[in-house]
Amino acid sequence: MLRLSASISLHYPPSLSPSVSQPRPRRLRALVVAASASPSARSLRLLEWGKVCRAVASFAGTVHGREATEKQLWGVEDVSYERSRKLLRETEAAVRLLGSSGGALDFSGLDTVAVESAINCVSGGSVIKGQEAMAVVSLMLFVESLQVTIKAAMKQDEDSHNLLLPLTETILDAVVSKPLVKSIQDVIDDDGSVKDTASPELRRYRDQVQALESRLCQLMDKLIRNADNEASLSEVSIVNGRCCIKITGDKSSSFDGLLLSSGSDSGSMIEPIVAIPLNDELQGARALVVRAELEALSKLTDKILLELDNIQILMQETVTLDKVTARARYSIAYDGTLPDLYLPNIVHGIVNAAKDGPAGTTSSSQVTKRPWKLFIPNAYHPLLLQQHQENLRRTKKDVASATSEIRRRRIYGQDIADEDQLASELDFMKIRVSELERNHPIPVDFMIAEETTVLVITGPNTGGKTISLKTVGLASLMAKIGLYILASEPVKIPWFDAVYADIGDEQSLTQSLSTFSGHLKQIGAIRAQSTSQSLVLLDEVGAGTNPLEGAALGMSLLESFAEAGSFLTLATTHHGELKTLKYSNDSFENACVEFDEENLKPTFRILWGIPGRSNAINIAERLGLPLDIIESARQLLGTAGAEINALIMDMEKFKQEYHEQLQQAQHYLMQSKELHNDLEVAQKSIVDHSTAQRKRKLRVVSEYAVMARSIIHKKFQQYRESAVAQRVLEEEKAAEKAKSEGAKGPEPSSTSALKKTQNTNSSMVTKANDEDGGIPEVGDLVYVPKLKNQATVVKIDPSKNEVQVQAGMMKLKLKLKDVKVQKQRTSR
Repeated sequence: MLRLSASISLHYPPSLSPSVSQPRPRRLRALVVAASASPSARSLRLLEWGKVCRAVASFAGTVHGREATEKQLWGVEDVSYERSRKLLRETEAAVRLLGSSGGALDFSGLDTVAVESAINCVSGGSVIKGQEAMAVVSLMLFVESLQVTIKAAMKQDEDSHNLLLPLTETILDAVVSKPLVKSIQDVIDDDGSVKDTASPELRRYRDQVQALESRLCQLMDKLIRNADNEASLSEVSIVNGRCCIKITGDKSSSFDGLLLSSGSDSGSMIEPIVAIPLNDELQGARALVVRAELEALSKLTDKILLELDNIQILMQETVTLDKVTARARYSIAYDGTLPDLYLPNIVHGIVNAAKDGPAGTTSSSQVTKRPWKLFIPNAYHPLLLQQHQENLRRTKKDVASATSEIRRRRIYGQDIADEDQLASELDFMKIRVSELERNHPIPVDFMIAEETTVLVITGPNTGGKTISLKTVGLASLMAKIGLYILASEPVKIPWFDAVYADIGDEQSLTQSLSTFSGHLKQIGAIRAQSTSQSLVLLDEVGAGTNPLEGAALGMSLLESFAEAGSFLTLATTHHGELKTLKYSNDSFENACVEFDEENLKPTFRILWGIPGRSNAINIAERLGLPLDIIESARQLLGTAGAEINALIMDMEKFKQEYHEQLQQAQHYLMQSKELHNDLEVAQKSIVDHSTAQRKRKLRVVSEYAVMARSIIHKKFQQYRESAVAQRVLEEEKAAEKAKSEGAKGPEPSSTSALKKTQNTNSSMVTKANDEDGGIPEVGDLVYVPKLKNQATVVKIDPSKNEVQVQAGMMKLKLKLKDVKVQKQRTSR
């Protein structure tokens, strides 16, 4: 712990390091440090940047990671714009990696202190220790697992690959020596002790030690049992590694031995004479074991020395990744937003943003698109948010502990006389949790137009003006060092080369310097060092002196910053004269913190474009101050002041109505968008339904058409077969009739001629078929015996041994054997 504290203290700026040369009173030491500090370093203390650094560093998993994180955050002043962009890309990549595989980035199991000690031992020629060697193994195995996880995350999509590659390229290229890991695991056990299998000599010597210890135990037990001395008690003890007998009582021992120590209360330590040789032999065997272990570790050290460069690279890259992961974990834990960080361009004295401002809509902001110099909706002060979450988490833990204690007492039947008190405390803690959940820190909207150079914030004390200044300052530093900003999306913020602050309230550690002279000295130093890329935060400008002179001096200072000072200046004041600067200089803008006159307390909301008004007389009236005093004060204030306050009240009322109507318009806009989306979904559903119905109808019609064609085809087939059968039957009847008529007498010459012609044709077809004997071709003229007529071939299907022929208007599908090919063919 001392080592860690010392190393962390080195990372603070010199102005923050405590002086140890001579003890000084705390107040005097603060004055000396503040006097010697630069304006920027003092500004970091006023903004409590150190607390933010420690909060972020606490998310690192290793000691070296916490040290490196805090050191990097303290170096925010030296970070360039390009470096800031790189840091933000690293944080974004780590957030993406945590989202895909958060468990793989848990560095808490690594002992980087032991790894560093191992590296120093090996490089310095010393022998490594067993626990240090196992720490090296844990580091190498962790990096190997991490490489697998990163490669899997990079394969998800091209965007992840491009985002993760710059952050993880070095660690992916790092070499993990698996032979070295195996060598260490073969020699060293998980607890850091040397294994028996490290060498044959070590096993033999350890067996020898075990045997000697067993013999000594048996000997001592025998001596104690043989000692017949009831007035004394004996027990075996170890003194400097030697086995002895401890005797308590008045009588002396019954065996001879060396008296090592004696005392009336603690007893006497005696090493029996018979045990001395065994003790000497045991001491020698143990020395041999130590020497064998040292030899095994020495050989292991030589192997580690060969891989020392790779181990150092693994150590360095692991700490670097732990540092980036700490920023990412902090950003995720407090629901941060990746800021759009831009570098201001100064062209002919006119400030232009490097990018167009985001179009953001919040409950208290415009919905119109316009260029912003700074746009941070719903911004939280990081320390206030951290304190609230810690209090809420602590209170919930107390509730869980109290509930568990009550349940435990009831289960085990313990005395529950104070159960009512415990229940009362539990109820109180639950009420406390409800209050914390209800009293969440109030966010603030910051919307500064591009043409604004100086913002003047007015309002009552404890209204949140100083917290608003600190919130902007810390947000600027966080974006510059690569942290997400604790706000809602989108966030646009310029890169500032420095953040200067002069804040002298009760929250500051340097309240003793918040005098008029101290303010002037700090503001003068800020004015001298601020540039056209700086952020200046001034709290209570012109306070601490005569109001007229303070107001005049404040106006002059702010006009100086507007003309040739910082890129952006935020100032709080109680002087009403500073509100008028907006109406004579376009670089100025007014804002005020809202005050609830009904409940007489601030709302911690900022009203933009409205100057704050005095509420002292109205508050005094509501608090019951006599009316004559109130009227006298108003007369002394004058009608002009009253008219101005009335005008401001009207502006505030108009602003409030505007925001209410704006919220209503946003609500109607969201409803119209939802209705439009629902209409589009319904329209798409109707189109899809119509398309599906049309396809279904077409499918049904097609199915019926197929069925109709099938029925017609079957009917036609049946009709054709019936016609063929009828014709064949008629021909057979005609043949029988002709045969019967021929038996009665000679046929007429015409009939004989017809039969002769048919016989001739039949013999000619048979002869042609016998001579051809081949498969007909499309267009051939064939003879169909069933039809007793000729037909033309229109289609041939050799696979089915079928042929389709046409005879007149009739088409038939027949087997090849049912047709006879004729040599005469139709013209093709």
